[in-house]
Amino acid sequence: MSSRSSAYKSLEKKIKDKTAVVGVVGLGYVGLPLAVELGNSGFRVLGMDISKRKVKLVNSGKSDIDDVKHEQVKKLVTDKKLKASTNFALLKRVDCACVCVPTPLSKTKDPDVSFILSAFSQVKKYLHRGQLVILESTTYPGTTEELIRPMLEETKLKVGKDFFLAFSPERVDPGNPTYDIKNTPRVVGGTTSLCTRIAKLFYEQTIIKAVPVSSTQSAEMVKLLENTFRSVNIGLVNEVALMCDRLKIDVWEIIDAADSKPFGFMKFYPGPGLGGHCIPIDPHYLSWKLKSLNYYARFIELAGDINSRMPEYVVERVNLALNQSGKNIKGSDILVLGAAYKGDISDVRESPALDVMRLLEERGAKVTYNDPFVPKVIMNGYTLRSKKLTAGNLRKADCVVILTDHSTYDYTWIVKNSKLIFDSRNAARMVKNKKKIVKL
Repeated sequence: MSSRSSAYKSLEKKIKDKTAVVGVVGLGYVGLPLAVELGNSGFRVLGMDISKRKVKLVNSGKSDIDDVKHEQVKKLVTDKKLKASTNFALLKRVDCACVCVPTPLSKTKDPDVSFILSAFSQVKKYLHRGQLVILESTTYPGTTEELIRPMLEETKLKVGKDFFLAFSPERVDPGNPTYDIKNTPRVVGGTTSLCTRIAKLFYEQTIIKAVPVSSTQSAEMVKLLENTFRSVNIGLVNEVALMCDRLKIDVWEIIDAADSKPFGFMKFYPGPGLGGHCIPIDPHYLSWKLKSLNYYARFIELAGDINSRMPEYVVERVNLALNQSGKNIKGSDILVLGAAYKGDISDVRESPALDVMRLLEERGAKVTYNDPFVPKVIMNGYTLRSKKLTAGNLRKADCVVILTDHSTYDYTWIVKNSKLIFDSRNAARMVKNKKKIVKL
C-alpha cells in the first residue's frame, strides 16, 4: 500500500467521525437521493445546482423526486444537515465532493460530457488539499483518468497525496420498493490505491457495502455492463415478441413458461420501447468508445435498433386492431394510459409512451392520455394535460392503449368500460374478459 499522507490521515478521521462536509453537485434524480442519505447518516451536506428553482425547492424542505419524500428533505433542512445553493464557491468548504450531473447523448448518439466538464471546472477552481472528489455520472471508460485527472492536476496538487479522485457509478432505480441507495452495494474505483481506499471508506459510512475495483476505468465499465446487459436482453425479448406475433403465439405465455426453469434463464418482458435515463443511453457510451478503438459493438447496436423501433411497432399493431374493428387510425379517438417510462413513477425521461403518442398523432389519431403521476407532457411543441379517467372517457375512445402499467389502475374496470384495448405491458393479464384486449 502507498504511504498515507497527512492529507489522507486528516480526511480519513473526518470521514470516520462524520465531521467531513460533503458537497453534492447536481440535485436531480441521482444527487438529491444521495444528499438525503448522506444527511440521514450524519454528514452535513451542501447541495449545489445551477437551477434556482431546484435550490429554492430543496431549501423550502420539498422534493421533486419520486423516491425522496418532502418530510425527509424538510427534516434535514430544519436540522441544518442539508443546504442547497447555486454558489459553487461552497466547494471551498467541502471535504468530499460528489458530482452527479446529467450525461446525455448528442443527436448523433455521441456522449455529451459538457455537464461533467462544466461541473469539474468549478471543482478545479476550489480544489484544495485533503479533498476527496468522486464522479458518479455514467460515462465511457477513461473519462475520469483522461479528462478529469489532468484537469484537476493543473492545480499542481498531486492526486493520491494532496487530493483523492475516484469514480463510483450511481445505481438508482426510480420507484424500486426493495432497493434504494442505502442497501444497494457501491462499486468504487480510484485513480490510485489510496483514492480507492478513502472513497470506499466514505461510502461505507452510508451504504451497506462498497465493492472496490482496480481502477476508475473498471468502475466506469461496470455501470455500462449493467445497463448494456439489460438493453441487450430487452432487445432480445422484444424481438421474440415480434417473432411470436408472426407465429401467432402468446409471447407472455412463452416467457412465463420459460421462467419455470430454475437455472439458466432470467425473465425479461417486452414493451413499447426503452425509457429512463440509463438503459436507452448508457450502452451508446460504450459503443462510442469502442468505435474509437476500431471495434464495432454489434450486440449493442442491434439491441438499440430493435428497442428504438418498438414505438413504431406498437402504432402498427394499434392500427391493425382498429382496422379489424372497422375503423381507421386517422380520426380515431385514442386514449393512452401512462406517460411515464415505467409503472408508479412520474419520470418521463426517454419514455417510449411519448414516442407512441407522437406517432399516433402523426398518423391522424386524436390522442388524449391519462397518467396519475404525470399531469402534463410536451407533445409536438404544445402542452398536453392528463385527462381524467372516467367511464365516459373510456367509452368514448375507439381504442385504449396501455403504455405504462401503473398499479393504481383498476384494469378490470378499464376493460369493462372500453370498446377496444391494446395492452403493450400485459397489464390486464388478470382480467377475465379478454375479448376486447389485444396484447403486444
